[in-house]
Amino acid sequence: MLKDHKKVSAAGLLVSMGVVYGDIGTSPLYVMKAIVEENGGLKSLQPDFILGAVSLIFWTLTLLTTIKYVIIALNADNHGEGGIFSLYTLVRKSGKYLIIPAMIGGAALLADGVLTPAVTVTTAIEGLRGIPLFYDTFGNDQNVIVIITLVILLVLFGVQRFGTDLVGKAFGPAMFLWFTFLGVVGLINFSGDLSVIRALNPVYAIKLLFSPENKEGLFILGSIFLATTGAEALYSDMGHVGKNNIRVSWPYIKVCLMLNYLGQAAWLLQAYKKPVFLEQEHINPFFMALPNGWMVFGVGFATLAAIIASQALLSGSFTLVSEAIKLKLLPRLKIVYPGTSIGQMYIPAVNLILWICCSLVVVTFRTSTHMEAAYGLSITITMLMTTLLLYYYLTLSGKNKWFALVLTVFFGFIETIFFVSSAVKFFHGGFVAVIMALIILFVMVVWEWGNIIAERASEDVNLNDYLPQLDKLRQDSTIPMYQTNVVFLVPNLTGNWIGRQFLYSILDKRLKKAKVYWFVNVNVTDEPYTQEYEVDMMETDFIVKLKLHLGFRMNQDVNVYIRQVINDLMKDGRLPKQPQTYSITPGREVGDFQFILIQKSLSNNCELSKWERQVMEMKLSIKRYTTSPENWFGLEYSEVKYETVPLVIGETRKTHLIEKTRSVM
Repeated sequence: MLKDHKKVSAAGLLVSMGVVYGDIGTSPLYVMKAIVEENGGLKSLQPDFILGAVSLIFWTLTLLTTIKYVIIALNADNHGEGGIFSLYTLVRKSGKYLIIPAMIGGAALLADGVLTPAVTVTTAIEGLRGIPLFYDTFGNDQNVIVIITLVILLVLFGVQRFGTDLVGKAFGPAMFLWFTFLGVVGLINFSGDLSVIRALNPVYAIKLLFSPENKEGLFILGSIFLATTGAEALYSDMGHVGKNNIRVSWPYIKVCLMLNYLGQAAWLLQAYKKPVFLEQEHINPFFMALPNGWMVFGVGFATLAAIIASQALLSGSFTLVSEAIKLKLLPRLKIVYPGTSIGQMYIPAVNLILWICCSLVVVTFRTSTHMEAAYGLSITITMLMTTLLLYYYLTLSGKNKWFALVLTVFFGFIETIFFVSSAVKFFHGGFVAVIMALIILFVMVVWEWGNIIAERASEDVNLNDYLPQLDKLRQDSTIPMYQTNVVFLVPNLTGNWIGRQFLYSILDKRLKKAKVYWFVNVNVTDEPYTQEYEVDMMETDFIVKLKLHLGFRMNQDVNVYIRQVINDLMKDGRLPKQPQTYSITPGREVGDFQFILIQKSLSNNCELSKWERQVMEMKLSIKRYTTSPENWFGLEYSEVKYETVPLVIGETRKTHLIEKTRSVM
């Protein structure tokens, strides 16, 4: 189903706030806290440091989020859909090697899906210490914070299987109130010291990078970058709301964010001089800047916002994995559609892995301060890969190559600095994000490499050469009917050429007499919601070559599509009707179906290089733990038969048996 992504509406603006800005909207919870703590705490602060930090945040949001993503990247939409895989489908014709940055960026973005819920929820719950009743009861006991966080994460990941329609409808209004809350709280503090508006001057940002007051030097950008980690999610979630709704709503979002950062700066300019604050550990300016009596409300609201941000990121992770699967970059996994909203999906395996990893991060790192060290590194990698692909998009869309190159170098330079600044924290927790990204990338590389090896070894035959045999078989009265319609799902269907194993199954493995032989190929298009088909019957009434063109966001329910196609063919008189004598459906004119699924096992009788054999064995091993083809193609309630054929790749090994000379008795 195609969606109108051009219309700006109040509903679209609200949804964009709930879905698109969840990650970036929770950044004020921990960005200033991370900057202050990394520099040695309140006691080491000076006014120019505080102003410079806010200045860096403002210009980072302006350059990366506003200019790169809101103004430039949102134009690179694939029929309304965004994200690194959608961008890849737009530019992949420019070179096969572009699959590399797409895989790296996708893997890093998925790794970020583990860290975001852990960081945001933990930070929000740590705000409970600002409530006197909580602090008097539990003090600084981090175990309580960890347990509450784990319970919230358990509930969050547990409800995914039931769908999020009801919760989703509340996302927009709740996040609108959250951003308004951020702006109001910031304005209250900011109005007490209007001089902090000076922070918008980029001179303060530049001076801070080289100031002796900045103990981290250039590496402070690793903490600054946390303010814009949601920019990539903004681009990825474009398909849910449309780029125009994002562009119209972004100014309000940015104003609220900056008001809050300016408010925190105003509070810090007062707090660093007061001994009562200097004696406290783990100061979080976001919560401390709340007016008296607002703490309970602020912590509750922050927790809700963190949950919404995590939920939006989970939904984005499911979508990202689904796109990667349909682009054949990841193995097939079971996908469930529990809600009524278009595109809402739930992938049990991904949900389980994310929950386990997220919980382990919370238990291992315990405090949000330690988690922040791991956060941000993976997103800088994704942003760099997006920048590289955007260069090819700009050149393909007719932009001047020098203009495209200058933009690429400009953003690439900025993001490289952020990457280096984040990479310094590698041994302080950044290795977690890198390891997770490398594991995902490893699976992608094995899957893609294995596909290339298998395609190279495929042996096709011309179907025309076997039409006489198939016609004779279906009319042979001495052979019992195998099924009215026999359906093969074929990976390639070019012209009249087809995989040799499918004809072998019909004519050699076991004779399969049928009225109609179907050869069905599913082609995943670059467009997200395509639903089209092509039919070639080769001037017969017993062969159907069917090519289904389905968008990369469409379900591959082959059984449903075939039922429509066969009715269309019978209605046009191209296929004889198949009346059923015995049926619970009166006047049924479509016969029964048997789906034959060919499984491959790596043959030992083939010559492969050591690395290629390892890749194929790893791919086949991974495949054992993925969803079955019948579940993937929507054939759970159909007649399905599996047949195994050897996967022979490379040259077949020669045998050199020598007959022993018989001894004379």
